[in-house]
Amino acid sequence: MNLILWRHAEAEDLPDALSLSRHADLQRPLTRRGRKQAEASAKWLRAHLPADTRILCSPAVRARETAAALTGEAQILDALAPGADVSAVLAAVEWPERPEHVVVVGHQPWIGRVVSLLLAGAEMDWSVRKGGVWWLTGRTRESEAQTVLRAVINPEFL
Repeated sequence: MNLILWRHAEAEDLPDALSLSRHADLQRPLTRRGRKQAEASAKWLRAHLPADTRILCSPAVRARETAAALTGEAQILDALAPGADVSAVLAAVEWPERPEHVVVVGHQPWIGRVVSLLLAGAEMDWSVRKGGVWWLTGRTRESEAQTVLRAVINPEFL
């Protein structure tokens, strides 16, 4: 399986009065800079992904807008919402069983925790930049499951 974890691009901040509202948080759109980040990462992804890539996305507006830079056909999953549990994310994407490319558009801190678990064997709070992409491949060699880091992309360098 090729698992491509894509953090949503930069989004508008919440006014202080709404900062504790989950509903308001889910409605935050991308900033102009965020739209540029999403487009830059999407351009790179289009050049490297096969046409039949499955796109999964958080229900948050900022994640949906990020995914829309790549495709209009993302599957929205509540399991990918802000604050998601790592095991729920991995179950939702069917890691490592699915033999395909899957792009998952989501949030910190769970993206960093998924990456650390798959690469280092433990959940840690690894930082992932807004609009950043981590491409991991799951494979089996000599009966041993392995995760290979294929790419880390920062949209600022694209």
